[in-house]
Amino acid sequence: MTVQSTSTPNALAQNLVALVAGLLFGLGLGFSQMIDPQRVIGFLDVFGNWDATLAFVMGGAVLVTLLSFRFILRRSHPLLDGKFYLPTRNDIDRPLVLGAALFGIGWGLGGY
Repeated sequence: MTVQSTSTPNALAQNLVALVAGLLFGLGLGFSQMIDPQRVIGFLDVFGNWDATLAFVMGGAVLVTLLSFRFILRRSHPLLDGKFYLPTRNDIDRPLVLGAALFGIGWGLGGY
């Protein structure tokens, strides 16, 4: 979601919802210890001393998302907008692969 001009009450509400969602996401990452490098390294060490706790965190997040989308998409439009903005492409192209590679390289350089 992009930051919009707050000239209308609807745009202000959208920006506040985005802020709250970002804060909740960050708190969730902290609470689940996904920001702890040792926890993440333990999760990625599949052939060593594997720590499966982050798999349960991700599984819980996927379950909540699947259930939420099931109810949300029954609506004709979101609460604060006139239509849903859903992706229409499902192909794997060069920019997608390069972006994923850059993410992995950045993660590796960051110490994970």
